[in-house]
Order: sequence, then C-alpha cells, then structure tokens
Amino acid sequence: METWKIQALLAALFAGLTSVLAKSGMTALGADLALAVRTFVVFLFITANTFLFLGPQPLAPLRQASSRDLGLLALSGATAALSWIFYFRAVKTGTVSHVALIDKGSIVVTLLLSFWLLKEPFTPKVVCGAAFIVAGIITLTSK
Repeated sequence: METWKIQALLAALFAGLTSVLAKSGMTALGADLALAVRTFVVFLFITANTFLFLGPQPLAPLRQASSRDLGLLALSGATAALSWIFYFRAVKTGTVSHVALIDKGSIVVTLLLSFWLLKEPFTPKVVCGAAFIVAGIITLTSK
C-alpha cells in the first residue's frame, strides 16, 4: 500500500479516537477550555515532531517560504481553529456520532474547492463518493 494511504488511514483512525476521547474528557470542562487543553497538547506534539524529524535547523526553510505561502498557511490555521472551536462546542452538547458525520461534510467543501482552485480531477467516482457522504448526513440528521 502506498505511504500516503497508510498515513490517511492512520489520520482517520486518530481523528475518530479524538472525537470520542474529547467527548469523554470534557465532562467537567466547557468546550472552549477542553479545546485549549487539547490544542496545547497538539502544539507540544507538533513542536516535538518538527524538531525530531526535520534535523538540526528545522526552521531554516521558513526563510525561503514566500509571504503568500506563509499567509495561506496562517489562514489555514485560522480556519482550523474556527473549525475546532465549533466542533468542540457541538460535541459538548450533541451526539458525537452525529457531530462527527456532519463535520465530515467538510469533505464535500474540500472537493468543491479542490476542483475549482487546485484544478484537481472531477471524476464520476469522486462525485459518487461525495453524494454518498451528503446522503449519509441527510439520513442521519433528518427526523
């Protein structure tokens, strides 16, 4: 199996664990404080990963990065933060399986933006998969 597929499967596994662990761990905390704790741990892991795997000068490539690239990464960080804020608030009060499925509707947004902005292939297989995701969201959230 290709490395990226293994990494994607591991990402899905850990994302699934994240939701259940977060819901279980915020019984005495509000969603925002729980998110702050989680984000601090994420920061520690990402920092350790950067320094462990990128060698003696892990920040050197920042000098070659364009301001456009850094700006886009900053916007990506801001949108991730907003996503996490709303996700944690929804998980705190909602059913985690429902919240997680609706959150995965972001795949449809990602697909549409990747076709439009990144010019990635728009194939019947991708459209069919997206349609199933939307159908699942509608099925799960309708009364």
